[in-house]
Amino acid sequence: MYVIYDYNLIKKRLNYEVLKANWNRSIWRYEDLLPISSLKYIPPVQIGWTPLYKAEKLGQEAGIANLYIKDEGRNPSASLKDRASAVVMARALELKEKVVATASTGNAASSLACLTGSSELKTVIFVPETAPQAKVAQLLVFGAVVIMVKGTYDDAFDLCLRACSEYGWYNRSTGYNPFTREGKKTCAFEICEQLEWETPDKVFAPVGDGNIISGIWKGFVEFHRLGIIEKLPQMAAVQAENSNAVKRAFDSGGEIHPVSGNTIADSISVSMPRDGMAALMALRDSKGFAVSVTDQEIIQAIPQIARGSNVFAEPAAAATYAGLKKALKEGKVNANESVVLLITGNGLKDIQSAMKSVSKPFIIKPDINSLKKLLSDNKIM
Repeated sequence: MYVIYDYNLIKKRLNYEVLKANWNRSIWRYEDLLPISSLKYIPPVQIGWTPLYKAEKLGQEAGIANLYIKDEGRNPSASLKDRASAVVMARALELKEKVVATASTGNAASSLACLTGSSELKTVIFVPETAPQAKVAQLLVFGAVVIMVKGTYDDAFDLCLRACSEYGWYNRSTGYNPFTREGKKTCAFEICEQLEWETPDKVFAPVGDGNIISGIWKGFVEFHRLGIIEKLPQMAAVQAENSNAVKRAFDSGGEIHPVSGNTIADSISVSMPRDGMAALMALRDSKGFAVSVTDQEIIQAIPQIARGSNVFAEPAAAATYAGLKKALKEGKVNANESVVLLITGNGLKDIQSAMKSVSKPFIIKPDINSLKKLLSDNKIM
């Protein structure tokens, strides 16, 4: 399902001048393009208007002159999913819902729990038993009812669907609730504004269910339809090699079929993408492409991004840089093009994976001689 607006009406009241004069630096500056009737029920924390950095050093290492990092880890729960949850939450409160539920590998869940923490909405979360501890901790801290499912994300998703049907709960789940895409598209709006009304040549997005890439593409299309930007970017889908159902379907020109979904990047660990059709449409309509990367390439990308751009990315987010390097090797990106990498979640959400990408720290006695010996033996300075 897609949310459709009266673009001719919106065009009369949303343009460059209006946006330039708007002091609100959050997703709510795009209220006219969001499916809520007012700002009465929005969360009391800032969502969106995350920084867009020009990553000079990282770009040089990759061989790209104009490489940008959109750091979505700066949102309240440290992921891009806050954009979606904020819109869904406001919508649910407008509808006078009492309980909202979702299935998630972690980020969507912690996002929903975070944003509903101070509201009247009760939150029920279904996550696979393998969800990272840091993300589960967020859920519990914000007061959500957490149900860990002995199975995969897909098992948790199906159980959430049945539970919402059985108990009448409002379902936020990605690929089921069309309003999640509406929140995520605001990231594209910001990229256009932060690049001074220009559009990057390519945007790399990590893909699990397919909701982020379809949402980002919808945002660019809507700004183009309103005459705010003149051209559209190519979308690049990055998937883990064992969780690449969208890539397989795109490359073959066929339908989406389940894959194992087994990857260290939990945020894109999906067997059957719930928003896969929309993801394929985004790739085809944008004349984009898909790449898959190994878990080892994802792990290696975490410190590379950190040391090249000062941004700490969780595995799924780091996959975008691994995907860019692969796309360069495959001739799908030119060195003179402008590229935006969506860093969709902060690395603190999965410390165990990050530790696999670096060496262990040194341990010494608290005296100068021990330090001298360490420096001499290891030649670390």
